[in-house]
Amino acid sequence: MPVFDEKEFEQSYDEESQKVNAQEDAKILFAMIGHVNSGKSSTINQLIGDEVAHVGAKPGETIGIDFYQYTDAITFVDTPGLDDIISENSKATMKFYKDADVILFFLNAAGTVFSEGEKRTFELIRKENKNILFVLNKIDAAEDIPNLINYVKEHSGKEFKVIPISSKTGENIDRLRNEILDILEKKHKDIKFAKTIQAKSPIAKKWILGATTSATAIGAAPIPGSDFIPLTGIQVGLMIKLAALYDKPLSKKKAKELIIATITGNIGKTVFRQIVKFVPGAGSVAGGSVAGGMTLALGYAVKYAYEKDIELNVHSLRNLYEMFQQRNAKKQQKEK
Repeated sequence: MPVFDEKEFEQSYDEESQKVNAQEDAKILFAMIGHVNSGKSSTINQLIGDEVAHVGAKPGETIGIDFYQYTDAITFVDTPGLDDIISENSKATMKFYKDADVILFFLNAAGTVFSEGEKRTFELIRKENKNILFVLNKIDAAEDIPNLINYVKEHSGKEFKVIPISSKTGENIDRLRNEILDILEKKHKDIKFAKTIQAKSPIAKKWILGATTSATAIGAAPIPGSDFIPLTGIQVGLMIKLAALYDKPLSKKKAKELIIATITGNIGKTVFRQIVKFVPGAGSVAGGSVAGGMTLALGYAVKYAYEKDIELNVHSLRNLYEMFQQRNAKKQQKEK
């Protein structure tokens, strides 16, 4: 059995808490570019899970620029039409692209995708900022989406992600949100953005599976004591991020109790095998490693407790392990 490392836990908890706290005052700027009918407003509403556009666009100092302020920290800037980029306001407009944390470049899948004008605009913008995501919207009204995606990639240097979505049906909105989170993580602003999202479950799942992958990479079955030090940091970091996401304060004392309960219980050797069968799509990620299984189980137990407003402690954590195990047993019986 692995041994709990007090020093490593203390260091990990303090470091991860500082990372979360450092994002409290972060400001996030999104620059959106695209034709009037490209679905920018409906997309940001889908991303956040709230009527962001209902606040009404506030005109900026530069002609044609509108602001959608969602909380004090997050601003969506709807920039001028594509043809106006080279107008007299281009210098002021380009400053928003340079300062933006993420640029959402909207393309209409039901129209002329990546026209010559859009290509010229893209080339101007990429010189200022490479944090660009192509948002191929209205895929519900178009055909042959894979070819459209390949066309955009081929004509933009294959350097940028092309995310096909439908702001009408919500298709692939989670995928777009995840790509945004990946960019913001590099800027240490991902938790700030995640906390404003209404649909927290997909974000929690992304973080849990990410931590599980990391834990699996450094783990083996059974877990040698030497591998447990990085595992402690991964698990502590995951718990702190989930606590911040769901706005559930997690004290150092409680975090320590949960970690100890995880590594000293039977989760590492038996229960994780039940968890990976119960959680859809997780088996390929966690099945090869006890370290991954422990992290996966811990993450989903914490997530479930927060979403169901269950007080998280050693007792409830163990009960959740047993609940997952029982559910899987019933599932197996039905499949026989």
